[in-house]
Amino acid sequence: MSLAVALLCGALGAAVALLSTRQRWSEGTVTVAGGPFPLIAKGSDVTGVPAALAIVGLAALVAVFAVRRAGRFMVAALLALSGAGTVVAALLGASDSSALDEKAARASGDTSATVQALSHTAWPYVAAVGGALILLAGLLALRYGRLWPGMSGRYERGGTARARRRAPAGADADRPEELWKALDRGEDPT
Repeated sequence: MSLAVALLCGALGAAVALLSTRQRWSEGTVTVAGGPFPLIAKGSDVTGVPAALAIVGLAALVAVFAVRRAGRFMVAALLALSGAGTVVAALLGASDSSALDEKAARASGDTSATVQALSHTAWPYVAAVGGALILLAGLLALRYGRLWPGMSGRYERGGTARARRRAPAGADADRPEELWKALDRGEDPT
């Protein structure tokens, strides 16, 4: 149950955080020669941190299943930290006007110009909710990750060398079927 909840929370949280950084976070106007000029700032204009951490969180969510023991604990901690970082960055960007001030300076040609009639949207808070979901997935992985299944070690090499089996006496080693049999025995026919 915790595995399904963690997967759902992590994937949904990353998707929400990534989607919200592509939306309008703030808007305002700047006065230029022709009058007021509207400006908008997307989340990616304000800060790139939530999107980057959401991608890190998504990668960590997948990596949780590829590692075992201490590695799983470290990856789960990275997942939780990326969620917490997404929340903090989104909340800090919620009231940030520097991206719009830069756009106002470019639009007006005056480096000291600032945005006027500034308003913010709810999208930074949506990104923070996405980060909270990633954080929840990380906390679940920290708490219950040791109980979750891991990837199979079936194809991993052991640390010891295996004894080589030889082809039967009288077999022609250059025949195609003998080459395949050598591969089946684990030998390199080249």
